[in-house]
Amino acid sequence: MLQAQKRPVHIYMEANPNPNSLKFVVNFMLTDEGVSFDYPDQSSTETSPLANELFNFAAVDRVFITANFVTVTKKEDIDWVEIQDIIRDHIKKYLEAGKSAVVMASFEKDPLFNENDSETVKKIKGILDEYIRPAVEQDGGAIVFHSFNEGIVKVLLQGSCSGCPSSTITLKAGIQNLLTRMLPEVKEVQAEGI
Repeated sequence: MLQAQKRPVHIYMEANPNPNSLKFVVNFMLTDEGVSFDYPDQSSTETSPLANELFNFAAVDRVFITANFVTVTKKEDIDWVEIQDIIRDHIKKYLEAGKSAVVMASFEKDPLFNENDSETVKKIKGILDEYIRPAVEQDGGAIVFHSFNEGIVKVLLQGSCSGCPSSTITLKAGIQNLLTRMLPEVKEVQAEGI
């Protein structure tokens, strides 16, 4: 009798600037390029059975899935050394069973770009996508354009960036400096929903 061959799953863990978050990096893509899923609580996990299962661990406070990694944010009163191997092993077994990390939403068009955007908004989104998103993903998070009005760019910080002690520094010293230098129309960058 033939058995279905299991997909080899390799996971390594990466720390990031948020001491309460840990990035679990997998050896294959979990989502399409540039698409991310942020789950602040168990009730928001309708598109991810994996995130739903991770919230069954009392220590888990938030789950973020994009590219080839899952970022888990723990509750502050728990040490990573107590739970990191348990969470890694759970993600590994889940993926080895051939299950999808997320139920992919289908996009009729690129969710990042909208033909009705002004030229300035298109430029802002392009800079965020090309220069900032890769660096933020490296740290286990994501940045999403929210709005631009009267010189103020508003963004959403997700994953390990949400609630990170250094996110304000990243926002002002990194993102705001880059956008104001590249686009004189931009005067300030603010984070929504932190």
